[in-house]
Amino acid sequence: MQCPVCRNEVAPQSAFCNQCGAPLAASAGAGVPPPPNYTNVPPAYSTVPPAYAAGPPVATAASLSENAAAAIAYLTIIPAVIFLVLEPYSKMPLVRFHSWQSIGLFVAGFLIQTVITIMEIAVHFIPGIVLLFTLIHLAIGAGLFLVWLFIILKASKGEWYKLPIIGDFAEKQVRG
Repeated sequence: MQCPVCRNEVAPQSAFCNQCGAPLAASAGAGVPPPPNYTNVPPAYSTVPPAYAAGPPVATAASLSENAAAAIAYLTIIPAVIFLVLEPYSKMPLVRFHSWQSIGLFVAGFLIQTVITIMEIAVHFIPGIVLLFTLIHLAIGAGLFLVWLFIILKASKGEWYKLPIIGDFAEKQVRG
């Protein structure tokens, strides 16, 4: 079957031409009446559309505010690293500070949980110690989660809230 506008070959069950988008008359006779005031071929489809040539990408302003980017840096370690690399965000001091602090919080949490796990493995032969270490893991995880929520709220308000050790490191990275 051919399109009546561009003469492109189309499948018999198609309602519209894949090339130019014009409605096909064969599928219109399938029992469904066309909408009122409908023309079969709009004037824009009377000729084959020219080939689309995309121009070079246009540089736009940052789509996120500084506060939003600072808060998003804490969602995982991935946005924090991305914000340190991408041009508009890597120049914003607030975003850089919270990105470095997010990375530091992730590394600190990972190291604390790793040390607790190694200690648990070292003394796993003591009866009941697994329950104790399970409670320790839960307490540390809940504490890190609460700190994480608190720091996201502070970052979304645009505050330079420094965590005790990690914040000093992040500040040195931003200023140095």
